[in-house]
Amino acid sequence: MEVEQKVAPAPDEHSVDIHDGVTATPPSNGELDPVDHPAADRVVTGIVTLVPALALLWAMHSAWGGALHWTDLLVLAITYFVTGVGITVGFHRLLTHRSFRTYPLIRGVLAALGSAAVEGPVVEWVAQHRMHHAYSDQEGDPHSPHVGHGGGWTGALRGLAHAHLGWIFAVAGVASERRFAPDLLADPVVRFVDRTFVLWVVAGLALPFGLGVALTGTVVGGLTGLLWGGAVRIFCLHHATFSINSLCHFFGRQSYRTTDESRNLAWLALPTLGEAWHNNHHAFPTSASHGHGRWQLDPSAAVIRVLERCGLAWDVVRVAPERRLARGLE
Repeated sequence: MEVEQKVAPAPDEHSVDIHDGVTATPPSNGELDPVDHPAADRVVTGIVTLVPALALLWAMHSAWGGALHWTDLLVLAITYFVTGVGITVGFHRLLTHRSFRTYPLIRGVLAALGSAAVEGPVVEWVAQHRMHHAYSDQEGDPHSPHVGHGGGWTGALRGLAHAHLGWIFAVAGVASERRFAPDLLADPVVRFVDRTFVLWVVAGLALPFGLGVALTGTVVGGLTGLLWGGAVRIFCLHHATFSINSLCHFFGRQSYRTTDESRNLAWLALPTLGEAWHNNHHAFPTSASHGHGRWQLDPSAAVIRVLERCGLAWDVVRVAPERRLARGLE
């Protein structure tokens, strides 16, 4: 049985249903909050972006010299998966779109794991993503590759660069948390994780160090675990997430009619844990599963099914086949 759920409406006259694909008027001043310290914000964003990239180059150099071990790859795989699930299942499908319900403890764990991915505090992340759905590929979308970048191939390149990375350096304003995430501001569990964001970032770095020590029995193993499961993992997961904003609004197939340029990009599905079935998602944003076909692999949906079978998730949103057929292009 399909369950329909809605995010709590925002307390102003510009309320937008972020789930049904309806486009609203351009955002008003009340929908953006100013960045308090724009220069400092850009410096921190630059550090978080640059340091993992430099660490990846060092890791590749070390691997070429024979310093890469199976334990490092195992630490990378474990930390990538658990923090990736924090983003895809926690930040995105649970907290942004209410695709299922769960206990406060599970909600808090998923929010903490998503915070450890170092993509920003949970309430800010959700507000930005809900704003993206409200104005997808139109004026007001925080990271559309199609709006305001000019025409031709140079405009396309500028748009892709903005959607992939440039938008996180923008200081004109961020999505208003009061407007786009009032339900999370009223949730004490999520508010606690949001306020303690730095703690979860540190925990996300301590985890690969601890795994490295446990697997090798040495501090050196812990340090190489920190390199691969910390910095390299952050770089890889960041750019997998960023690719949803850029590549999945530019390349790939559209299986459903939507009001935006969202696309399904099959080769990106596994690295993004199922998020790259992006046209499916924009057609049915509340659906717990983004992969709609037998071969549309969706590890995040599998995690939700496991939670459901364990009694840790319920009211899981599923889309009836007839609704897919009615909306489909094929």
